[in-house]
Amino acid sequence: MFAGVALRGPFLVLCSAAVLLLIGAASRAASATTPGAVDASRLQAADSEPQNWYTAGRDKDGTYYSPLATINASNAKDLGFAWQYDLGSPLRGQEATPIVVDGVMYTSGTWGYVYAVNAATGREVWRYDPKSDFFAARNPCCDLVNRGVAVWKGKVYVASGDGRLHAVDAATGKKIWEADTITDHKQPYASTGAPLIAGDAVVIGNAGADMGHGGVRGYVAAYDLETGAFKWRFYTVPPAVGQPLETPDLAAAAKTWDASRDPQFKLGGTAWDGFAYDPDLKLVYFGTSNAAPYDLRQLGKARLDALYTASIIALHAETGLLAWYYQTTPRDSWDFDAVQKMILTDLDVGGATHQVILQANKNGFFYVLDRKNGKLLSAKSYTYINWASGVDMKTGRPVITKDSDWYASPKSVYPSWAGAHTWNPMSFSAKTRLVYIPVIDTPAVWVDMAHNGGDVKFLDGFFTANGLFPDDTYDAGDLKRLFGPLPSLEEIKATRKVKVVRELIRAWDPIAQKIVWEHETSSGIRGYDGGIMSTAGNLVFQGRGSGGLWAYAADSGKVLKVLHTGSHIMAAPTTYAVNGEQYVAVQVGYGGTAIAEGPFPPSSAAVKYQNTNRIIAFKLGGGPVPTPAARVAEAFEKPPAQSAGQEVIHAGEVKFIEECSRCHALGLSSTPDLRRLNAGLHAAFKDIVLHGVLAPAGMERFDDILSETDVDNIHAYLIDQAWVAYRAQEAAAHK
Repeated sequence: MFAGVALRGPFLVLCSAAVLLLIGAASRAASATTPGAVDASRLQAADSEPQNWYTAGRDKDGTYYSPLATINASNAKDLGFAWQYDLGSPLRGQEATPIVVDGVMYTSGTWGYVYAVNAATGREVWRYDPKSDFFAARNPCCDLVNRGVAVWKGKVYVASGDGRLHAVDAATGKKIWEADTITDHKQPYASTGAPLIAGDAVVIGNAGADMGHGGVRGYVAAYDLETGAFKWRFYTVPPAVGQPLETPDLAAAAKTWDASRDPQFKLGGTAWDGFAYDPDLKLVYFGTSNAAPYDLRQLGKARLDALYTASIIALHAETGLLAWYYQTTPRDSWDFDAVQKMILTDLDVGGATHQVILQANKNGFFYVLDRKNGKLLSAKSYTYINWASGVDMKTGRPVITKDSDWYASPKSVYPSWAGAHTWNPMSFSAKTRLVYIPVIDTPAVWVDMAHNGGDVKFLDGFFTANGLFPDDTYDAGDLKRLFGPLPSLEEIKATRKVKVVRELIRAWDPIAQKIVWEHETSSGIRGYDGGIMSTAGNLVFQGRGSGGLWAYAADSGKVLKVLHTGSHIMAAPTTYAVNGEQYVAVQVGYGGTAIAEGPFPPSSAAVKYQNTNRIIAFKLGGGPVPTPAARVAEAFEKPPAQSAGQEVIHAGEVKFIEECSRCHALGLSSTPDLRRLNAGLHAAFKDIVLHGVLAPAGMERFDDILSETDVDNIHAYLIDQAWVAYRAQEAAAHK
């Protein structure tokens, strides 16, 4: 069907190399005294300044590929430590890829802090505290992460966790302006993604479609680059029935939602990551998340598509009006967001050249869309899936299988709600013409909690459904009391000849639509491995949860070097040069969605070492990487006396699972183990949970959701679990 497809990537520039060099030289001269001087001409000619990394994905096309080749497949074995920079606390997830402009590195961290660092030495130039309002909204989904900044004409743009957009002076770190992008702070909105520069506007979305009891209403907004003045807003889903539609595009969307729906459901469709911009077409591209709730039967009997959730959308950058859309997963019931990062390039299809978007979607299909009009050109599964048998190329719709129907009974669905690929960037190499994808090959056991007979009926982040990872800790018998009858691990394992839960790096040929090479990066339990970067040195880099930064030969997949850092790596690396010396750098720290999945994976570097948040840079001839301080197991203190009965304790367990387990696990985790509360925290427990006295540390208030009785029950459950752990500790000590 796709014979005769030839690739013409961004590496085949439309003007001569000489012209590019002239443009680059002029831009470099203009920027000599202006920090952060990225503009349209420099970005267009990014390949002529390979020492810089201008955007999150380096270039205007978001390739995560660098033309640098000083570090290459023949000498990668000589890579070693150059410098490190401490990002400070709290020690949470780090998901940003640093930008480097003229020897200065710009990046963001927890809550939306911004850092400017000398890219050759790691010396701090400045840091910016966005003073995020800890009480403005429910804790960000997921964790206090931030996926990066945008740098443009002497300014650094970042969205803080509370949804404010900040413009910061690239030279001094002083705030120039800020704009509140959240329409309703009573709803669990948050901002975790990187802003996008699109013409004379900066564009940002938000997160929260999974949160609370009704999710949020998704939208994208644009603000003037110079002043922060509001320009336009595009809502991705319609308002409550009977409310006016803000844009004409919502009329079509409204017809795809049940008209009898309860207004408590805000419908979701947030755009929390994966933005792109075509300056020639003047189109902004982004993907949207799942519908809220996951179980769309709660909205009514109509089985409709739920536009514009789980879709790739193109807007006119000047007006914010819809240009086109393509829905990847109509009536999504599996949390198959379409927010994965997109790469822009050109493809020849059947003899005609198409300007395209490439996306390895969460649902397991690799999409090639014409970015002028959204026409589907290719959709092939890049991993094992069972929820659909393929995509109908005439209609563009997936062909759904009976294995996906968890309404009838719990089902093991591939891929899981984590996706076959999620926010972690993939990379497209101009040298090999391959796409390198961080793949999650694992199912979720989907269960309708409201009707399956278990005690837990609701789960923050999942509504009335649940998607359980059938990893090596999964025990259907133990889970039955909470979630009802589930398929056994043995039944699930029988469907595959490989480990049920694993992660891989895959080199994917977008022309032949096949895997060229792969490596398994974690097995048996999710490793939360990192994003990918490739270079002209025939190299591919990816970090793993186990703490290694792996370098592969881009053409063959041969392992060339493993740099052991002692830190869990989730973000994609960057590479750049200063004074002719090439560096590779990566931001490290465990967190993000992982905090909802319980204790650190056993293979995580954060089990052995402290979860120190830092940037680590490498160069040829460098030494071993300094590891963080070792993690020392703390003894359980004797808990307070337990006065509650089993009925209260069980009620507390159910409520803890429903409202607290999204962030807190009873074990070694990036959030506090609540079995280890000291006397002061026990005494203040009610004020902490209900009134948010620890909100600056990321523990928001819950007085809008939990009653005093709920909190007392949760406290009783935690004391019970503390006694279980303490007695086990004492028994082991006296053996």
